[in-house]
Amino acid sequence: MKKLILFISLLCVLPVMAQGAGLKRIEPANWWVGMKYNQVELLVHGDNLGATTPAVNYPGVNVINIKKSDSPNYLFVTIDIAATTKPGKFPIEFMRDGKIHSRVDYQLLAREKNSAQRQGFSPKDAIYLITPDRFANGNTGNDAMPGMLEQPNRAYKGGRHGGDIAGMEKHLDYIAAMGFTQIWPNPLTENNMEKYSYHGYAATDLYQIDARYGTNEEFKTFVQKAQKKGIGVIQDIVLNHIGSNHWWMKDLPAKDWLNFQNIPVFTNHNRTTIQDPYADPRDKRRFVDGWFVITMPDLNQRNPQLANYLIQNSLWWIEYAGLSGIREDTYGYADQEFLSRWAKTIMDEYPNFNIVGEEWSTNPAVVAHWQRGKANASGHVPHIPSMMDFPIHETLREVLHEPESWDKGWVRLYEMLANDFIYPDPFNLVIFPENHDTSRLYSYLDEDIDLFKIAMVYMATMRGIPQFYYGSEVLMTSPRERDDGAVRADMPGGWKGDSKNAFTGKGLSAEERDAQKFIKTLLNWRKNSEVIHRGKLRHYAPEQGVYVYVRYLDAKAVMVILNKNAHSVTHHFLAYREFVDGKKTARDVLTGKQVNLRESLQVAPKGSLILEF
Repeated sequence: MKKLILFISLLCVLPVMAQGAGLKRIEPANWWVGMKYNQVELLVHGDNLGATTPAVNYPGVNVINIKKSDSPNYLFVTIDIAATTKPGKFPIEFMRDGKIHSRVDYQLLAREKNSAQRQGFSPKDAIYLITPDRFANGNTGNDAMPGMLEQPNRAYKGGRHGGDIAGMEKHLDYIAAMGFTQIWPNPLTENNMEKYSYHGYAATDLYQIDARYGTNEEFKTFVQKAQKKGIGVIQDIVLNHIGSNHWWMKDLPAKDWLNFQNIPVFTNHNRTTIQDPYADPRDKRRFVDGWFVITMPDLNQRNPQLANYLIQNSLWWIEYAGLSGIREDTYGYADQEFLSRWAKTIMDEYPNFNIVGEEWSTNPAVVAHWQRGKANASGHVPHIPSMMDFPIHETLREVLHEPESWDKGWVRLYEMLANDFIYPDPFNLVIFPENHDTSRLYSYLDEDIDLFKIAMVYMATMRGIPQFYYGSEVLMTSPRERDDGAVRADMPGGWKGDSKNAFTGKGLSAEERDAQKFIKTLLNWRKNSEVIHRGKLRHYAPEQGVYVYVRYLDAKAVMVILNKNAHSVTHHFLAYREFVDGKKTARDVLTGKQVNLRESLQVAPKGSLILEF
């Protein structure tokens, strides 16, 4: 039997009918009948509510456990929802001295058809990562909202600029036309912090969309409209920490709700301590339990009530919004036993779902530790299906920027890919050339458009699930070194009066238009390429600045030739007889032209070729 926490607090207004002085919040606001996760552990918060006794009278729903907390203002109540329970509302009464102290109407909903069998993101997809505050302002009316501490200031790169859910929804046609099939927005939940709240990673309410982005209902509608255009939505979730203005901080539920709760200690970021057989336990504890910064209190997932709460929160968003995936932030920083339970619970509920974790390490052994199916010497049993492929990410960027030699250039990417034997499922890793925490690839490559295109071809054809960052298609720039506010700059055309518009093409340079067309052609071809979605991979040792690999499936094959040289090279097909024998021509995916396989081939300087047999 699984557990679910309902959270009730006096600090926010209930989304359901409540009576009584002490009962103001319930989280989650509802649940669903027919879930495998069919037990609910209510966390009640209000003045002295720990002294009350709950009562439920609804067919199929029973109170099975009551637990008090360290604070007199909290009460944990576990109820069981039987498989035969019907959808509907029922009252929960909190009794004290024979009288009703508080009362709340709670609702059980029917699940959407085939909800449990929803399909998660997969190698068939191309993910479009969006920083919502910087993409498009579709509703200027929510730029400044009552109760929100940080007001809009588009002139400040670290401030809020006004992008929102309405802006993303407005440009769904553009995103679909570009060939993207999944959208991953940075966190949309409330971040009511005094400054730098736009990035979303310091949540102050885990069940509420930030009012400056829209409402919960607007987010749900956005997901539904995206799905109608063939686009899934991946939610960015943070299990490791919250923002220091989270409503819990005014009355923490338990003495161990946070790590280093009395005197914060900061993480050492030594992620290797998780597997290191020689690591000092104090170093390991500081990595996992340490805070990132003073404004991000570190959550203690070893507290069973908090663990349940976080698991329920993820399940609730999947079921409520209709998500196709989760991207989990700072994955390895949370308690690993909890992470295993969290991922397993989600995958048990949604067997075809997908979750990708962020473990920012260039060491494949560190990343592979977390992927489902990995047999770890530590005994940790992971259940998360996917991880962000930081080893390939950083190697690709460095390789494209360094000269070729026996130990530099393509050979380093070739050898990094050879480490795939470490992963249980390398084809389910998410590969990416850049994201919201790195410099823009085009700028990193000193605005070399040809090298940029090589990277885009690699992303679109390599094993894994490619993720692209908004604005790359029109060559958005940043400082070469990381500068968050500049990297997450406004999408051209996302604001009324912008002189340049990526969505319509207005004001774009010839090079920007060409890059946009290039990526559009590439991804729309990829969308329909079964060889790329399901094909195997063979790569060949790089020679003289040229790297070749083949994706193949049954009698079909796609050959990719990447030339880093500043001069053209002559390439022969004799080494690839297994794939070319019996074939006379291949189609150049990027130009549509036919290539004679019985003749040598000239590959342009810093050129890329995708040949489809």
